[in-house]
Amino acid sequence: MGPSRLSASQIAAWVNGRQPRPPGEWAATVPLETMAQYFVEEGAAEGVTGDVAFMQSVVETGWFRFSGSVPASHNNFAGIGATDVNPAPAMFPDARTGVRAQIQHLRAYADPAAVTCTMPPLHNPCVDPRFHLVVPKGKAPTWDQMGNGNWASASTYAGSILGLYREALAFNGVR
Repeated sequence: MGPSRLSASQIAAWVNGRQPRPPGEWAATVPLETMAQYFVEEGAAEGVTGDVAFMQSVVETGWFRFSGSVPASHNNFAGIGATDVNPAPAMFPDARTGVRAQIQHLRAYADPAAVTCTMPPLHNPCVDPRFHLVVPKGKAPTWDQMGNGNWASASTYAGSILGLYREALAFNGVR
């Protein structure tokens, strides 16, 4: 939970200026600048660090190249429903809705007060189809607690997200 430290333009500048360039082509249903803006705006609406959530999507989608089990057309940037057992990846009608679902799902993990997927506690209508499956609410209030069964099974999950975030902060001269 917390405000983004990077603006949408700073996120886009980092992606565009990153060396080495990620292989493949941008495949999301909206341009990079629009996607970054959605993360910052939706994160701000729910009090979730939207800039770090963007980094989570970089990890989940392979730099928005979608080489995994969830195609770009699903607008699912966090692998919601793409579980290790019985995967059923969620589909969203547009990119903003997909980002909103991810932010709401992150809020369920971070905020013990977000006990229902309604307005309030959420600020926007609930679009997260798996909000109710996060039990208990607030079980991972920091990004360091993600992975090891919280969101993903990999023990390196949090480190990969936070490593990209530190890289983006440094690229933009943000301390």
